[in-house]
Amino acid sequence: MHCFILENPEKTDTFGATLAQSIHQLESLVHESGLNIRLNGDLGAGKTATTRAMLRALGVDGRIKSPTFTLLETYPIDNDLEVFHYDFYRFETPEEFLDAGFRDDFAPGHITMVEWSEKAEPCLPEADLILTLRVEGAGRTVTLEPQSALGTTLTEEIAARWTSLAAN
Repeated sequence: MHCFILENPEKTDTFGATLAQSIHQLESLVHESGLNIRLNGDLGAGKTATTRAMLRALGVDGRIKSPTFTLLETYPIDNDLEVFHYDFYRFETPEEFLDAGFRDDFAPGHITMVEWSEKAEPCLPEADLILTLRVEGAGRTVTLEPQSALGTTLTEEIAARWTSLAAN
């Protein structure tokens, strides 16, 4: 487990970009197995902001909307990868996940970013990485908890890049 301090919104954007660079470094593994990331935290903790910064760094242009009302926004990115950004805040029961047919999106070549995942458990596929964001004064903290071998490798890549940024 790693924890990083994001002193301001710019640092949240930097973390999102670092996440994107780390994912890009592991692209072949994402093609093979997919990557499932959970974004935990209270309202306003920075879940969507982190995802938006990650998508920008992955080359997504145009408007990046929060999926709060649509449940899902999809973004094709280079090299046949696709990002699926979910927000299950409005779910009444976990079975809504199954009824919507979302399980098929958790697949090789897909990156899933899931906000409010607890609303879809236990129907939701296992996470590779859990990011927990907390508001701390004017900034945030983000805790990374790997849940799989891919999640561990991604966490190590993020930590190495973050440490390198801090040293400069």
